[in-house]
Amino acid sequence: MASLSHISFKWPLSLSRTFPLNGLSLSRTFPLNSLSLSRTFSLNGLSHHSIFETENLTYAEALWDHVTMDPDELAFRAGDVIKVTDMLDKDWWWGILDDKEGWFPANFVRLRANQEHHLQEVQKTEGSDASKDSSPNVGKPHQFSVSSEQARTNVINEIITAEREYVRQLDDVLQGYVVQAKKRPDMFPEEKTTTIFGNLEDIYIFSKKFLKSLEVSLKDELHLSEIGHCFIEHKKGFEIYSDYCNNHPHACDQLKELCKNKRYRHFFEGCRLLQEMKQIPLEGFLLTPVQKICKYPLQLAELLKYTSTEHADFQDVGEALDAMKKIACLINERKRRMESIEKIAQWQATVEDWEGPDLLETSSELIYSGELSKVNSSGWTQERYFFLFDHQLIYCRKDLLKKNSFSFRGRIYLDHSKISQVADGRDAQFNVYVKNGWKLHDDKRNKSFLVFSKNAVEKDRWLKAFDEERRKVKSDQENGFTIPANLRKSCVRNSFRKTQPEKPKG
Repeated sequence: MASLSHISFKWPLSLSRTFPLNGLSLSRTFPLNSLSLSRTFSLNGLSHHSIFETENLTYAEALWDHVTMDPDELAFRAGDVIKVTDMLDKDWWWGILDDKEGWFPANFVRLRANQEHHLQEVQKTEGSDASKDSSPNVGKPHQFSVSSEQARTNVINEIITAEREYVRQLDDVLQGYVVQAKKRPDMFPEEKTTTIFGNLEDIYIFSKKFLKSLEVSLKDELHLSEIGHCFIEHKKGFEIYSDYCNNHPHACDQLKELCKNKRYRHFFEGCRLLQEMKQIPLEGFLLTPVQKICKYPLQLAELLKYTSTEHADFQDVGEALDAMKKIACLINERKRRMESIEKIAQWQATVEDWEGPDLLETSSELIYSGELSKVNSSGWTQERYFFLFDHQLIYCRKDLLKKNSFSFRGRIYLDHSKISQVADGRDAQFNVYVKNGWKLHDDKRNKSFLVFSKNAVEKDRWLKAFDEERRKVKSDQENGFTIPANLRKSCVRNSFRKTQPEKPKG
């Protein structure tokens, strides 16, 4: 039985090499007794068999970056359009981008629905006949051009077909894996199941509603269909993908750890066989929602391209494209924030004498930090290092003997505090002379804090940072951003492990 973290199918007279991708291990096999190269493994749950038989499908659009150090592979950025010249293998394709060519993972791209139109655009851009290209699938003579109506039909057909297949696959994962896992609480307690599958059930319920909305909007002549409103009406619902995408790295880590145990490997393989699912590991199925949310803006962009300004759907498609782009940006921002909370947890674990709640109870991002002078209640000035997070300001004493070592001294909750500038000169309340200073008054504790910076420039930076903190808090509240409890616990637990001293050897 193959391990989920290392899949490699070896054939006679072949070389097999494995390399990591986002925590997963992919294998590519090169048969020595064949004129062509064959690759193994798949993370893409969608079937492309019907596509492979179509000679004219030669252009693909990158869903996200493919970063590689392998000279045999093609590197590209999200949004790049790649000329695909070999799709014989469903998992690894050969493509050309600018003056470079190489292998790339098929699940990193989306095939253009209208290859004919794109080929014509390339010919115009290059100013030459694409038939001069040496690749076997590119530049074949074209006897006709696809009409805009047919092109729009192709895109709508792609959207509907892909959505139906996606919902079917989600149902397979829930019935094949989630239902079976819940029957075995001895192996999969609730916390473990939540970590692996995240909010997949919520995504399935939402996707069924969205698919139904698309289907009822179809007309006999597909190019006349108006589907833009479906995306607009469900745009808030698409935000549930954010939690799933943020949890996905933790799911992969959990699966990798579990599959070191033969018992779990057998269980997952049994689930797949029982549901008669494709021969790919669970990680591959769980990656599908991450891929899906990246495809919507690309599909809508192509749909808008072939929707005339007179079409009843033109305005809605444009609005839908803007909405899905914003959702993609929101998910990217939340992903960045989730990566940030791990660093916050690790930092807190290094701070000595910590008191009170963990940072992650309320905060998820470090906004600004630096050294300031703080005046205590007795009028003495203390040098403290301040860390501005969303919702709270932490101040520490810096250890002069240990580099970058801090000990906790206090915190100021900003949700019920007010900031006011202090004029240069003697402050009546603290009876001290200050320059470049300001006060923070905690209304809840009815306590004031007086701090000042070394110069006016640094003071201005701090005041702008406080304004930014309030904007971020407001934005999070409007967008409903919160840190899932299981992720918060996981980050704190992992940071604690990483800071534990190693046992002496020997």
